Amino acid sequence: MSKIDRVKEVIGWLKVAFGALIAIDVSMIAWLAQNFSTVDTGLKVLAIIGIAVVTIGIVWVNHAAFRRIAQLEDL
Repeated sequence: MSKIDRVKEVIGWLKVAFGALIAIDVSMIAWLAQNFSTVDTGLKVLAIIGIAVVTIGIVWVNHAAFRRIAQLEDL
């Protein structure tokens, strides 16, 4: 497998991870918005921390994908 094909494969997997993280993030935000008044403070804090962690993951995957795309331009 050539280097270009490997980079393309990694980009494909990053697209899958990006889509999954977006779905998780949106779902967690929607759940928190719907249940904000009924859940206790500890669960709210955990949900906000979880949303922050998933959002950081989205940003990391996005940067990783753009690094790989830039790597393709150099090949």
